[in-house]
Amino acid sequence: MNMLGNLIWLIFGGIVVAIEYIVASILLMLTIVGIPFGTQTLKLGMLALWPFGSTTVSHPGSSGCLSTLMNILWIFFGGIWIALTHLLFGVLLAITIIGIPFARQHFKLATLALTPFGREIVPVR
Repeated sequence: MNMLGNLIWLIFGGIVVAIEYIVASILLMLTIVGIPFGTQTLKLGMLALWPFGSTTVSHPGSSGCLSTLMNILWIFFGGIWIALTHLLFGVLLAITIIGIPFARQHFKLATLALTPFGREIVPVR
């Protein structure tokens, strides 16, 4: 079922979102200062490519000061807008019964887009 959900996701816009994240990641990684943020957008791109069958969890031992500081910088420099965009798409998709599974994936991406530092993507068991 996850494979079918991922294929439908890719056909109806998931590939575009993943490409946007990957391009943004490459552009951020061109600068030394942007490398940590580029790795986080790459993480978002990988989750946007195959969202069904995976989830995000807090990385153990990452509750340090640096992770919190980077999440605050991330929120102020664009993370809030990315999260709000995923939230808007999630609400629009949740209006229809057919769109509810895809809305859940957008909500999952919104939580990762809000605070990506200290989180990792793991397969659902």
